[in-house]
Amino acid sequence: VAIGTSLPELATSVVAAFKKKSDIAIGNVVGSNIFNIFFVLGVSATIRSIPFEVKNNIDILVMLIAHFVLFVSMFTGKKRLIDRWEGILFLVIYVGYIVFLVIRG
Repeated sequence: VAIGTSLPELATSVVAAFKKKSDIAIGNVVGSNIFNIFFVLGVSATIRSIPFEVKNNIDILVMLIAHFVLFVSMFTGKKRLIDRWEGILFLVIYVGYIVFLVIRG
């Protein structure tokens, strides 16, 4: 589900990156995450309480790591940009997370 709902965001961010519109590329991703975490989860929990399972702790940990890497890459260094190696790091973290989920079952 996540890949299907994220494809429009991916397309928007890729086009924005090619057009050197970094504010749109980053704002699209960050804004979508903020909306999903606060609004979608907030509305859902308002309608009906959402139980939290301990096995989901790894999901929260991966999300925190991704946010930390994004924060560090955006606000450190002189250039204040997300380098290619940092993009690769994001992809490696994602692939590692997916592999973990498949192995865990």
